[in-house]
Amino acid sequence: MLEFSSPTSRTARTAEGRGNMSRGGSFDSSHLPSICPPEFSKPPHKRPPRRRKAPKKSPVKKYEPVNVHHGVAEAGPSNSDTYGPVSPRNEPSLPSSVESPAEENLLEPDNRVCESKNEVGDGSGCGVVIDVMTVLEELQLGAEEPELSSDQFRINDQLQEDELLAMESIYGENVIILDRQRGLRSFEIRIEPKIPDELTITTKLPSSNSKMQTTSITSTADEFSYSFRVQFVPPIVLTCSFPKSYPSHKPPHFTISVQWLDSLRISSLCSVLDSIWMEQQGQEVMYQWIDWLQSFSLPHLGIHQEIILGPYGVKHTGDRRAVSESVSPDVDIPSLRRYNDEQTLENFRNNLHECCICFSEYPGSDFFRLPCQHFFCRNCIKTYSDLHVSEGTVNKLLCPQSKCGGMVPPGLLKQLLGDEKYERYESLLLQKTLECMSDAVYCPRCEFVCIEDDDNFAQCSKCFFNFCSLCKNARHVGEPCLTPELKLQLLEMRLKSSQISSTQRLAEQNKINELLSEKEIARDAKLCPHCKMAISKTEGCNKMVCGSCGNYFCYLCNKAITGYEHFR
Repeated sequence: MLEFSSPTSRTARTAEGRGNMSRGGSFDSSHLPSICPPEFSKPPHKRPPRRRKAPKKSPVKKYEPVNVHHGVAEAGPSNSDTYGPVSPRNEPSLPSSVESPAEENLLEPDNRVCESKNEVGDGSGCGVVIDVMTVLEELQLGAEEPELSSDQFRINDQLQEDELLAMESIYGENVIILDRQRGLRSFEIRIEPKIPDELTITTKLPSSNSKMQTTSITSTADEFSYSFRVQFVPPIVLTCSFPKSYPSHKPPHFTISVQWLDSLRISSLCSVLDSIWMEQQGQEVMYQWIDWLQSFSLPHLGIHQEIILGPYGVKHTGDRRAVSESVSPDVDIPSLRRYNDEQTLENFRNNLHECCICFSEYPGSDFFRLPCQHFFCRNCIKTYSDLHVSEGTVNKLLCPQSKCGGMVPPGLLKQLLGDEKYERYESLLLQKTLECMSDAVYCPRCEFVCIEDDDNFAQCSKCFFNFCSLCKNARHVGEPCLTPELKLQLLEMRLKSSQISSTQRLAEQNKINELLSEKEIARDAKLCPHCKMAISKTEGCNKMVCGSCGNYFCYLCNKAITGYEHFR
């Protein structure tokens, strides 16, 4: 026999105790036991007015990549402070018949997903819609109410009022008061079952998906199994109405709606709630029902590490109070993943985390999460980005986590840097990219990017100057390039001429200074084998790191290397 603990000790209540009325007709309920812990109990005269709430609709939201305040990625529901997905892991792509959650049309298949939270699929995958309130009304019509005395009716009404007030105090926004149905109090409560750290969601897919190859898909001779891991599952929705004879004679009318269970397993939960009422007839049972669904529903169903969705295409045969919101893999999988992402982000924002750069603790809303799932506080990631843009090392502007190398999304950088610095970032990034192209050269006159041909000549598409990409002089077909020494001699001779203008003289002097600098650099520096940046060694070993592209090379032989194995 099942045993269920009550939140408070209860004393036996006699019929005389229930009907303790004064001659004036007022009812004293102070002697009645509370249905919730003492700290939530309130005397009737202090009861605050309650507003009736209409059933909430579940809006269909577009999927957006999440940012971590994206430090925490912002997205999903996206905030301007976050960037990137919040899910703690990168899930493999779905097979062809299970589309990405980003596709909005999967949330709105014809006649399968309803606008109202009180309308759900029947779990058969056949497109049939079940109205929870209609089921509840049928239960009310099919129940025979015993005749109650006026005193008993008032007692039940008071107990129902107190029980609803207690549930609102304990469960807060998870309790939604609905409009009265046939004069009966009705409400909906969303119950989040206690789950282990992670659950695996598994579903069977048709064999037509055999062309899709992902790590999360395993196959047998006839079918394929797709699985993914979650930390959160949508709540169990308990919708109830109190008959006038509750709690003295009859239990509450109720339905149980679950998105990730079929109707037969939900029917098993309904049976347990019936058993709890049988054990405690004549007493309020809502707290016990909610507590059991929250703490023991998954173990009762044998769910410890894995939830298997489906079966699909099976007609509903269980308890009519059991309402499965399961529709099809195409709908259920994106919906479950989206809910897990949203709750993971919300959980991240509501807790404290340590930044791995400054080792300070901040709430999750002060972090930015990158697509690689590493997160950093706002101040650190902004300082880090500003530093690389100021120094021109934009090619090193990657995830600060050691040995990660993940990208920092441009949208997040624009938010961190501001318009002016972001323009500099884009300009430097383009420049670094062009420098890595072997056939890209700059026009010596207007500095416009040009593409050289196989003979090392190029024509600028902006100023139409034909030049040699080796010596940067005018095109000289059949003639060798001038050496730096000869070029320096010619410039010095032209500088001594009295026929050149002052402007041309200044330009010639700048060219001479540049050639002298290049000559000095060539005498005491080595060119990076990757980006041709001149680098001088001032101290340390011969393993050099280029300050421009970040690659390693040997200072002795000028070869690109990766580690110290080259020197052994």
